[in-house]
Formats: sequence, C-alpha cells, structure tokens
Amino acid sequence: MRYVSTRGLTPALGFSDAVATGLAPDGGLFLPETLPEFTRRDLEAWARLSYPELCHAFLRTFATDIPEETLRTLITRSYATFSHPEIAPLKHLSDDLFVLELFHGPTLAFKDFALQLLGNLYEYQCRERGESINVLGATSGDTGSAAIHGLLGKPGTAIFILYPEGRTSPLQERQMACTGASNVHAIAIQGTFDDAQAIVKELLGDQTFRKRHRLSAVNSINLARVLAQCVYYLYAWLHLPPRAQAEAEFVVPTGNFGNVLAGWMLQKMGVPLRSFRVATNQNDILYRLFNTGEYKPDAVRPSHAPSMDIQVASNFERFLYYHNEKNAKATMAQMEQFKKDGSIKIANFNASNFAATRSTDEDILKNIRMVKEKYDYVIDPHTACGFQDLDPSRTHVVLATAHPAKFPAVINEAIGETPTDPSLEAIKKKKMVTYPVEATAEAVRTFLEENGL
Repeated sequence: MRYVSTRGLTPALGFSDAVATGLAPDGGLFLPETLPEFTRRDLEAWARLSYPELCHAFLRTFATDIPEETLRTLITRSYATFSHPEIAPLKHLSDDLFVLELFHGPTLAFKDFALQLLGNLYEYQCRERGESINVLGATSGDTGSAAIHGLLGKPGTAIFILYPEGRTSPLQERQMACTGASNVHAIAIQGTFDDAQAIVKELLGDQTFRKRHRLSAVNSINLARVLAQCVYYLYAWLHLPPRAQAEAEFVVPTGNFGNVLAGWMLQKMGVPLRSFRVATNQNDILYRLFNTGEYKPDAVRPSHAPSMDIQVASNFERFLYYHNEKNAKATMAQMEQFKKDGSIKIANFNASNFAATRSTDEDILKNIRMVKEKYDYVIDPHTACGFQDLDPSRTHVVLATAHPAKFPAVINEAIGETPTDPSLEAIKKKKMVTYPVEATAEAVRTFLEENGL
C-alpha cells in the first residue's frame, strides 16, 4: 500500500517511509492512497481474536513493507506492557452505556496504544537501515509521556518533546521528566500547546534541517498513530452485544481530532460504526466547527482537562481532504487560506456522522460526581467531557482516555477522593530533568543541533 499527502505535492511513499517522514515535505499529512474495504466475513473472523492478534490482522493491510512475522512480533511486544489482560476492556455501566477503558498502558493514557507501537517501529527501522533518528513532538500532556515511554533507552533514538510549562498536570510533567533516560529531552516552553506544535511543524517543514538530523514526528500528524488507534474502535465494536453494535454512538473526548478521526476512518473502511460524538472542553473549536461549519481558533484557556487545551486541531486536515473528495489542490488552498486569514468557512459542510458537545470546568466536576454517584465509577476530567449531554434514549460507548489518578486534585475537588496508581506514586520521589527553551523555532533548532544524534 502507498501513502499520499493531503496536499498532493509529495510523491507516494510506502508505510515505513511515511512513518519515518511523519509530516509530508509539502506540509500535508499522509493517508492511504486507497482505503481498504473490510467485509462482514472479515469482521466475523476477527471477533475471536485477542487484541494483539486483531491489531496484526488490521495493520498487515497497511504495513505491507514489513514482514508479517516481524510486524506480529512488534505488536506483541508493544501490548505486553499493558496491565489489563484484555488491553482495552469494555466496561458495562448500564444497558445502554459502555466505557472503553484506554488507560491500562504504561503511562495510563490512550496515547500508549499508538506510541508503544510507534516506538517499536522506530527501533526496527533504525536497526534495519543502520541509521539513528531524532523524534520530535509537542504535547498538551499525555502524548509526550506516552511517546517518551515508547522510546525509553531504545538504541539509535533520541526524543525531544515540547510542552507548555505549567499547563500540563504535575504528574503528566513528571512522567516526561523523571525517566532518567539519556535519550529523553522534556523541553519546557513558555506558551501554549499550539505554540509548541507550530514550532514542531516549522522544523519538520525545513527539509534540509529535517534530513540532516533525521527528524521524525511523534504527534498524531504521524499516520501510524491514527492507524493504531483504529484498532481499539474495532475491538470495542466487535465486543458489543449485537443490538448495541447497530445502535451505539462512540463518544470521544478529543482536542487534536486524531482520536475521533481514527474511528471515522474505520467506518469508511466498511465497519458499521453508527456515529460519533466529539466531546470538547471549554477550548471548543471542534464543537463550533460541527455546529457552524467554520474552523476558527480562539484563545486557549487552561482547563481541568489540559490534554484538550488546543485550538488548532492538526488532524482536521485529514478530515478536510476526505470532505473534499480527496482533492489535494482544494485542501491545500483551504489550509493556505487558514494560515493567512486565521479561519475557514467550509462550504457544503456535512457532519451527518458527528455530533459535538462542550464542557466547562464546572461541567467536568459535575460529570465526575454524577458518574460516581450513579455508577460507582471514577472517571478522569477528559473522560468526564464525554458524559456531557448524553441522550438517555441512545446507546453510547464513551472512550475513557486517561486514568483518574493522573489528575488527583480535580478528582478530589469533585468527589473528595484521591485516586492513586503505583507507577505515579513512584515518580513522585524521582528527580525531574527538564530543558527550558525559548518558545521559538530557532531556539529549539539550536537545542536539537546540540543534543541530537
């Protein structure tokens, strides 16, 4: 299978080269040239598979340049680090309400599903090609820690994660800064996640610099991230009761649009997921998009759900490409207009498969209390956004994106409990190592030149 850029000016690449490149040289994002169509027979056969087996059955369609047994080994190794035997257990709260628990990985967040695998893919590529790689990313919280733990100590790799100082939870920061690994660089900048992501995109867009330092992207702009996340939607759908399979709406807390895009792409591959609900916090660009058809950032306001404190959702470009019926020229024109004007109005915007909600900080606290009182179940602040304005007459699968122990202060404020996890308790005693760097592309460029492989 070949992969093309949403902007159409980059030659098609194979899977491994698309993963290694990350951001396409023309500034676009890679997507499969043609999406596969999975049949009812495929789905029936897959229903009996374990999570790693299902991941292999799905990804072998896309990673066609990796030997099948090698891919199987990489996948098995990636999910051996998860603490729950089902990897992504489906919690049944009531007849019409399910929670897909995506927080049993090593950093207790859904990002582990893709980033444990991506780390192993990078290690494999370095070994096969005899080259080192410098991995660059930006984070609003969970991506950074998951990416770092996917690459901890792996030979031939160095990772550089930009994050907005003071705008992640203290435990998220510690997960990035307390590893003790020499190949890890947690870079604290003054600013927002959007500032960090803009720097990453600028550096990856400098083709001379990118090639000289063998840079690759770890954010969800990397195609492997989205494809790996398709699998937990597939696993959840296969484990729903038959009635729920036909009716369930997947409710997805998301800021960068990558999490919900994965489910929507799976639907385009023939898996009959009925619909999606985009759950935002008070940084509600996606809520406004699906209600008005206008994509227009606002100021970022820190919230109880910091991983969603985003106003520029990178993966929206992939969705826009499909909305434009894979017209790369039209997509590039719209993204250039967005860069110039700061907003775009999308003509004939069809969001029929989507609904959207927004949650204030008070809504988040209220939803945490409600779920605890009604179901005796504790959710984190991001998952709490998924419980906003649910229709009681419908069946829902809410994606639980992080473990509540990562946000003890908010949970305590909501219900008077302080959840814990042994891995988080351990890092409280460790020394933090961070690298404060000015929030400019030039300052980060210099840091990379001095510390990269």
